[in-house]
Amino acid sequence: MSLFSQLKGKLKTTLHILPALRFVWQGSPKWTVVRVLLLMLQSILPLAAIYLTKLVIDAIADSLTAADKSLAFNQVVFWLILTGVVTLATSIVNSLAELANAAQSQRVTDYMQTILHDKSIEADLEYYENSRYYDALQRAQQEASYRPNQILYRLVQLGQGGITLVAVVGLLLALYWGLAGILLVAALPAMFVRFKFARVMYDWRRRRTAMERQAMYLGYMMTADVHAKELRLFSLGVLFRDRFRGLREKIYDENLAIITRQSMASLVAEAFASVVTFGVYGYIAYQSVWGGLQIGDLVLYHQALQRGQSALKSFLVGISGLYEDNLFLANLYEFLDLKPTVVEPVQPTLIPQPIRQGIVFDRVSFSYANSDRQALQNISLTLGPGETIALVGENGSGKTTLIKLLCRLYDPTAGKISIDGIDLKQVSQEDLRRQISVIFQDYVKYHFTAQENIWLGNVDLPPSDERVLAAARRSGADAVIQRLPQGYDTILGKMFDQGEELSIGQWQKVALARAFLRDSQVIVLDEPTSAMDPKAEYEIFRQFRELIEGQAAILISHRLSTVKMADRIYVMDQGSIIEHGTHEQLMALQGTYAHLFETQAQNYR
Repeated sequence: MSLFSQLKGKLKTTLHILPALRFVWQGSPKWTVVRVLLLMLQSILPLAAIYLTKLVIDAIADSLTAADKSLAFNQVVFWLILTGVVTLATSIVNSLAELANAAQSQRVTDYMQTILHDKSIEADLEYYENSRYYDALQRAQQEASYRPNQILYRLVQLGQGGITLVAVVGLLLALYWGLAGILLVAALPAMFVRFKFARVMYDWRRRRTAMERQAMYLGYMMTADVHAKELRLFSLGVLFRDRFRGLREKIYDENLAIITRQSMASLVAEAFASVVTFGVYGYIAYQSVWGGLQIGDLVLYHQALQRGQSALKSFLVGISGLYEDNLFLANLYEFLDLKPTVVEPVQPTLIPQPIRQGIVFDRVSFSYANSDRQALQNISLTLGPGETIALVGENGSGKTTLIKLLCRLYDPTAGKISIDGIDLKQVSQEDLRRQISVIFQDYVKYHFTAQENIWLGNVDLPPSDERVLAAARRSGADAVIQRLPQGYDTILGKMFDQGEELSIGQWQKVALARAFLRDSQVIVLDEPTSAMDPKAEYEIFRQFRELIEGQAAILISHRLSTVKMADRIYVMDQGSIIEHGTHEQLMALQGTYAHLFETQAQNYR
């Protein structure tokens, strides 16, 4: 490897480590300072204890031949007391260090989770439809909780070991200049083993991320309420359990094989180090027997050698550990470096209040990133202020995708969407989404109180705002909630204590109330009544104009009886609009819409 390549690699390592230290500092600045100071004391106090032990032994040895035994004993007592004070101080510092370590680790872990959550919120919807995103997230979650803290520990460990090494090497050089070099040679093989297997483990974990996620998914299906009924009805529990075991067994076998190889290599390296170390012990013993060292010197050099070997090992482990941390930090930065594809405008334009001309889709086409199929092809439609349009078509025809583009969860691959002539790309995403209220078919069931479930539709309001109750009445959710044990304070769902489960139709009314609460100019209802009984559906659509209160509305429904009141109906097929017009016009056309309407109508005759 060239010198340039080596320098480049070291620079890359440094660039990885510095942001990690910044995370540590930002997560817990006060505890970081305390921890570093305590770690420095932990490195100095043992050295002081070693030297004081030598002084105690030398004082005892001198007292054996002293004329004034009382004075000699007082000298011994003085050094004993001082040694005791240092020992007590060491215990206090160690206890405080445990406290600081626990407090700082928790702070930094929580801070790193916040960073991951912020990045997940920022990530475009496109990432959530890409398996590589989930691999990156999984790896980031594994590393974020402890790697930054561990890097701080490694660096302090290097400093701590360095201080001890300087003192010990000075002592050993005074005895024999070659001893320090011998200790270094003894420790090098173990460091090389750690370097090699850090890379092996890193590469293996990256290859096995998808398999670990599959095992987690199987575990989730066996424990989550979403799958509980079907798991039992189709007797899938044993199948999923066996698949989970099979995956975990394969991961275990591969991991064990790597650890076994590492252990064998480490054993050889440690055996070599032990042989060299005992050779050094033999040299010190030889010097003592032949009178070159006093008893105190013998103890000093013996402890210094032990401490030096430990410090050198700690120092080299710290270096190899930093290399390992640097490898795995790449997983965290891989996730944090994800860039949004839906970009905010530099100088956003505000959406008019109110909208005067309406929304225009002008020859819009779109393809998902991981698909060659056109999800939308050359879509052109308009939605005027206060108008209601309906989107009709089979599943997969592109109706929901069109709404995602309107909300700018994606950008079109061709064409333009505008509001009052303003391209959506010129509008801030927050401003745009504040003007659009959406209830998707796969709405979320929040395991919060009934009041909070509705309030989440407009968190700019106080949770107790009377408009929350008004929205519940508009959707029909109020009658459901009033029958719950604690009314609007009842937790929905069974995930938490005293929670109450709702039927699918009742959940849909709550989700509809959430959409009604948002103070928006456009409302989008994607199959808003698909789970409701015919009576509830009839009541909602009988008062539809009153419910939307003059908002422009986009209605998606498979039930064609519910879209008759729309000002215009767009029939979609395979990503294209094949028919559009009023209900009467489409029925007179005798095309796809008329055929679908007649087919559904026959079921009610």
